[in-house]
Amino acid sequence: MSVFQRLSMIFKSKANKALDSVEDPRETLDYSYQKQLELLQKVRRGVADVATSRKRVELQIQQLEQQSGKLENQGRAALTQGREDLAREALTRRSGLATQIEGLREQHANLQNEEQKLTTAAQRLQAKVDAFRTRKETIKATYTAAQAQTQISEAFSGISEEMGDVGMAVQRAEDKTAEMQARAGAVDELLASGALDDVTGTAKDDIQGELDRMASTTGVEAELERMKMELGGGSGGATPQIEGGNGAGSTGNREGA
Repeated sequence: MSVFQRLSMIFKSKANKALDSVEDPRETLDYSYQKQLELLQKVRRGVADVATSRKRVELQIQQLEQQSGKLENQGRAALTQGREDLAREALTRRSGLATQIEGLREQHANLQNEEQKLTTAAQRLQAKVDAFRTRKETIKATYTAAQAQTQISEAFSGISEEMGDVGMAVQRAEDKTAEMQARAGAVDELLASGALDDVTGTAKDDIQGELDRMASTTGVEAELERMKMELGGGSGGATPQIEGGNGAGSTGNREGA
């Protein structure tokens, strides 16, 4: 196969594929049906034309028959008046009209046969057109249903693919959420252990922290004792008397014992 033949085949295949993509079978069927209707209309016009010609011939035959009858009457009248020559002339003309009438009758018969053939052909064509129309509508309905089913299938396919992508996105979001929760838990544990109290690196260890807490507690106790002494001094010695009485009583008790 030559290069040009291969290029021609490729071009034809591409063109055929492009035509298939843009062709709508329903439009093709409607176009074919329209062409059949045009052909049927032409056949009907032919039948009408033949019928018109037949009718015209019938009128001519009637006219010639009337003329023939008139010439016959004229011949009889001429014989009655002794004009045999006129009677012969009238009969001669009548004979010519008879020949014409015979030709017209043959033509009329031919036209009748032709009209009958065209009428039969028109009836058969009409039946074929009607059958094609029924089949056309059936095919169009089937094609429309198949097209709708294909669109629905494609829509479901698209939804399935989209839902697959959504599922993957949801899975990634759940994975990221779990990772962030794990990181947050780890940070909480580090904060609780004190490893992240001071990000500058100057955080104190646990022993120093306990010493600082004890020092703070000692300061609070000293402050509490100072406040007690101040309150005791401001009450006029009431507290010491109570303490002394308690002490004397305690001594007396010990001595009595």
